Amino acid sequence: MKFEKILEEINGFGSFQLLLIVLLCSPRIVLPCHYLLNIFIATVPPHHCDLSDLSDLDDAAETLTNLSDAQRLTVSVPKHKDGTFKSCEMFAERQFQLLSNISNISADVSTVQCHSGWVYDNSSFSSTLATEWDLVCDRKSLRNTTGTIFFLGVMVGSIVFGFLCDKYGRKKTLLVSYVISMVFSLSSAFANSYVMFAVLRFLTGFGMTGIGINSLVLSIEWVDADHRSFIGVIGSLSWSVGNMMLAGFAFLVNDWRTLVMVVTAPLGLAVLTWWWIPESARWLLANGKVETAQFYLDRCAKFNKRAKVNVETLCNKEDLETQDKNYTYLHLIKTPKIRKISVIIGIVWFGVAATYYGISLNIGGLGLNVYLTHFIYAAIEVPAKLMIYCLLDIIGRRKCQSGTLLLTGTCIAINILVPRDLWIIRSVVAILGKGLSEAAFTTVFLYTSELYPTVVRQNALGYANFVSRVGVSVAPLVLLLDDVWTPLPQIVLCCVAVSSGLASLLLPETLKARLPQTIDDIEEERGRNIVSSHAADSSAVFLEPKSEEDS
Repeated sequence: MKFEKILEEINGFGSFQLLLIVLLCSPRIVLPCHYLLNIFIATVPPHHCDLSDLSDLDDAAETLTNLSDAQRLTVSVPKHKDGTFKSCEMFAERQFQLLSNISNISADVSTVQCHSGWVYDNSSFSSTLATEWDLVCDRKSLRNTTGTIFFLGVMVGSIVFGFLCDKYGRKKTLLVSYVISMVFSLSSAFANSYVMFAVLRFLTGFGMTGIGINSLVLSIEWVDADHRSFIGVIGSLSWSVGNMMLAGFAFLVNDWRTLVMVVTAPLGLAVLTWWWIPESARWLLANGKVETAQFYLDRCAKFNKRAKVNVETLCNKEDLETQDKNYTYLHLIKTPKIRKISVIIGIVWFGVAATYYGISLNIGGLGLNVYLTHFIYAAIEVPAKLMIYCLLDIIGRRKCQSGTLLLTGTCIAINILVPRDLWIIRSVVAILGKGLSEAAFTTVFLYTSELYPTVVRQNALGYANFVSRVGVSVAPLVLLLDDVWTPLPQIVLCCVAVSSGLASLLLPETLKARLPQTIDDIEEERGRNIVSSHAADSSAVFLEPKSEEDS
């Protein structure tokens, strides 16, 4: 008896699954809050050199004391061409002639770097990483480095948790992810040095990736084939909700330490509700833990008010031979079909991530404050995900994946050609492109989960997440190419989107296909098992293409 038949008997999408979705998707709102947290905690407010130390001004000290703050700035700090004060320089000698409305200063007037620190405008942010440790001017690169360090933790976590989840189970490693993320994130809010904060952010990213890949796969493995696309989209919508909530949290809490604690707090509830979350029955059966699988399936049947089903028939001699086998990342490239899928999936994940973050980092503002702009950019992802939900079960995963990437590349290409003075058209196209890139992200999570067998599914997602973080890391570097030629970053992103979209056409379709259990299910089957709601028997039905001899 196939596992999908078991789910059909106990209801593959009942109250049990709905509660599981709530328990697993609710903590996922924390992910965008941390992945995009640097936008707010590392922001640099307007600042200028600190002029409070007058000990080295000698004869000018008394004169400066009698001036207003605005006048002291005028004679002490040079201005940009637009009239704003420079942030990192001050005059070597005070230019008192500027008080007489003399706007032009000789080009040979010497300036020096700020030597007594900086004064920050705290009207929008009472405290940020930049104001806490003076990450400005010659130290400004350290501000963005914290984000890079966080994603390095995500990359390492993708590999580690992908292996641990397939070896020790989804539920145990999910708890480890919750605890690691919560402990190190809360600890980072009390960091008293930049180095300590960076180390704790690395460890936070390490734990966060376990939440991401674990919660999605655990949800998908407990539902029937007809509702897997629903699970994928709901999990993705939790990202959008968390992204919008981040804008609200940041607006209400303008101290970076408090903000870190606020966005981490939901993990406390996740730890408390973890005990009810079931282990994946698919993983248990694939690893020979039949009694434990029977326990969770009985619980599911009772919760869904269905009769219990004996799962002993799931285990045959062939299954028993593979139960004690340990699977590693090497199994993603050992056999031909899995190797082909792994290579193509890596290309697709890299393209999806690089394109999404490239657009997100480069999209023009709407002339609004940072909170409202962030909220709008998060909100536009919702209709894109609802659209892809409708299409996934109509045209299939492969066409959705390829179509969203190709259309994203088309939007980027259009903006390369549209003149900059037509900013309304450019903004609409950019927003459409961002929505399509998010739809591609939603699709690739679900698609990857369905392509790989249970025994290496988490390893595969770990590998895919690792490749995607390489794409995330590359995106900011691509944007720096505008120093070489202004349209070059957009041309590169367009090529990446189109190339990965075309590559995805080489993947097999998984619409209505049963989830494979073992690598042999992929390698030995020439087709995929199509789950039909009106199937009369429990035997596998494979779509075998006819050979010339059969015809």
